[in-house]
Amino acid sequence: MNISFVSTLILPLLFVWNQIQYSELVGSWQLTYFDGIQRIVNSPEYQKATPSEKSSMDARINFRLENTVYQFEEGDVLKFTDFENQTIVQKEVKIELAEGNILVIHEEKGDRLAKIVEFTPDKMVLQPISQNASSGKLTFK
Repeated sequence: MNISFVSTLILPLLFVWNQIQYSELVGSWQLTYFDGIQRIVNSPEYQKATPSEKSSMDARINFRLENTVYQFEEGDVLKFTDFENQTIVQKEVKIELAEGNILVIHEEKGDRLAKIVEFTPDKMVLQPISQNASSGKLTFK
């Protein structure tokens, strides 16, 4: 009986204690790694590519990483770079941090969701939540 009572009190406190506060996100976050890159590098197309083709693919991967920045600002605003039709575009959207460290990104085309699966002041790992479960984690620093 005592164990049940204690766990009823402690478990909710642990959940609240692990909840990230929006103010901790404020600042600029650079994409440094994406699980999808490993799938590309391990793909038959990449493995069979000529050195010149691999170099071109590597350049596109690095370009994507270098140009993906999330800027969280006060007032629940997220500014970020995105790619549309092979072109870099700047977007500004409203964002909220929901229970369970879920980011809700409010875009014109609809809401996008991502779970913050790891967070320190220097590193944030996001797992997109979508129909395409194989989209992979994104690591920002």
